[in-house]
Order: sequence, then structure tokens, then C-alpha cells
Amino acid sequence: MQSLSLRCEPVHVDGHEGAGDWIRRLINESPIVVLSRKGCFMCHVMRHLLTSIGAHPSVIELEEAEASVAAATLPALFVGGNLVGGLEGLVGLHLSGALVPRLVQAGAIGSY
Repeated sequence: MQSLSLRCEPVHVDGHEGAGDWIRRLINESPIVVLSRKGCFMCHVMRHLLTSIGAHPSVIELEEAEASVAAATLPALFVGGNLVGGLEGLVGLHLSGALVPRLVQAGAIGSY
């Protein structure tokens, strides 16, 4: 069985751009973005599924205060700048066969 390496690297927002603006820009500029709260098992499952098919999402772990505001919507997956939803949306796309073509279209993976 192959072991997958999942990593989160901290990214710092410069003083000229607010956190909300930076997150919106990242969502629009990155093929895949996952918004999560630290220690979220559903985010771990999302990242594991995406990594297993060759996609490497940008993961933004929100601080507890930020996460409590968005509690009903975390984790949230964006592909090609569009909201897919949470874990249920990701698994639904995967089971329907629509996930890989969508990731290819967004430039997150090469042809599969």
C-alpha cells in the first residue's frame, strides 16, 4: 500500500491585502482550494482523496474565531474558482465520474 504525504505550509498575508481579499484572490487564482479549520477530519479526507488522484490543493486553515463564523460551511472545496461544497459535494463528484474531468479542466491535474 502506498503512503501519501499530506502537508500544509503556512502562508502569510502581506500588510497591503486583507485576509478576506487574499482568500478570494487565492480561490480565483488556484486550481483547487480547501478552506478548513485546524484538525478537521473531513478536510483530511478531502485532501487524501484529492492527493490520491494527483491533485494538490492549497489548504487554508482558518483560526478558531474565523472558523466559527463559517462553521456551517467548513470544509469548503473550490475547483477552478467555483464552490464545489463540502466533503459530500466532493464525494458526489467523484462517484459520478465528474471529479477528474473537472480537475483537468481547472488545470489541477493533467489528463488522467
